[in-house]
Amino acid sequence: MSEQKFLPFALPDIGEEEINEVVDALRSGWVTTGPKTKQFEADFAAFIGEGVEAIAVNSATAGLHLALEAIGIQPGDEVIVPSYTFTATAEVVRYLGADPVCVDVDPASFNISPAAIRAAITPKTRAIMPVHFAGLACEMDEILAIAREHGLKVVEDAAHALPTRYKGKLIGTLDSDVTVFSFYANKTMTTGEGGMVVSKNKDIIARCKIMRLHGISRDAFDRYVSKTPAWFYEVVAPGFKYNMPDTAAAMGIHQLKKIAGFQQKRELMAARFDRELADLPLILPARPADAAGQHAWHLYPVRIKPEAGISRDDFIVRMAEKGIGCSVHFIPLHRQPVWRDGYQLQRSAFPVADAAFEAEVTLPLYTRMSEADQTRVIAAVREILGA
Repeated sequence: MSEQKFLPFALPDIGEEEINEVVDALRSGWVTTGPKTKQFEADFAAFIGEGVEAIAVNSATAGLHLALEAIGIQPGDEVIVPSYTFTATAEVVRYLGADPVCVDVDPASFNISPAAIRAAITPKTRAIMPVHFAGLACEMDEILAIAREHGLKVVEDAAHALPTRYKGKLIGTLDSDVTVFSFYANKTMTTGEGGMVVSKNKDIIARCKIMRLHGISRDAFDRYVSKTPAWFYEVVAPGFKYNMPDTAAAMGIHQLKKIAGFQQKRELMAARFDRELADLPLILPARPADAAGQHAWHLYPVRIKPEAGISRDDFIVRMAEKGIGCSVHFIPLHRQPVWRDGYQLQRSAFPVADAAFEAEVTLPLYTRMSEADQTRVIAAVREILGA
């Protein structure tokens, strides 16, 4: 019997439409920010709806940095973030000289705990940054109520959350100040590297647009395609270099057209995992609390129960021996040296996040997986756990 090929944790789902659009960008001569980026921004804003504007950037990390800068975060301010997240959520706070304040998460969803947010507010708190873990929306009504009560800004880290719905509303249309999406290679849609900043607040969008490209007051693309001399520009702020190139946006134009279908396939795959793993010593992922909610299923995170008789680490090794890649989401910030040591974070202060990390493993779930691929994953999990 021939050895099965390795099944990776994630693969992007890129078709001929994306390839042809990228080739068109290359042939056009516009390889940096130009007409395809403008089209992608317009398409994305239309997809989210409710009058939002969208700014394409070269990563979600860049987008979060721009968002925090635009809402006025300054040195000495505090921004509340979940410990159970990727380091980018906290590092962008430090970019501005402010301090990330890590808090614990909900035991079912791994999303930031509203009660923990309340307990962490100080006179220095300026903003809350909820992360929609794995594609399941945070309890945004509670979070937004806390923000209004204390006069705080809300920046949604929606890196996992396209197209997530909270009580029927797409993430990106809620009453937060700004939302940032990711198009990294393993996300629900991809531009290779890239992200999108979305807001209904025109001042925030205007500031992000200026700071995205060196603090220049005019769009470089508009200057270069002007039919009359338009070389003059002014630098009005010490900005950044965060623009998305047209070669990336060309992919995004077609990935966005497929996102509804991608979500439907992920939903079906998650439902199959739920059915066929239900009798195992696992805690399966949380689902939306209300019927109008929609999970993006960027990730399928499970937790191994103690009675399974195998550690999370050994489980991942066994899966790799069977040619299947798994991952862990996430090593919490309070365990990472830069945050642990820099802010004297103790594991005892994050009991939920710490316990979740010890048991969590993310199984492969992506739209290029075939039914046979998923059958193989399920069979491997069942064999390892003795079913």
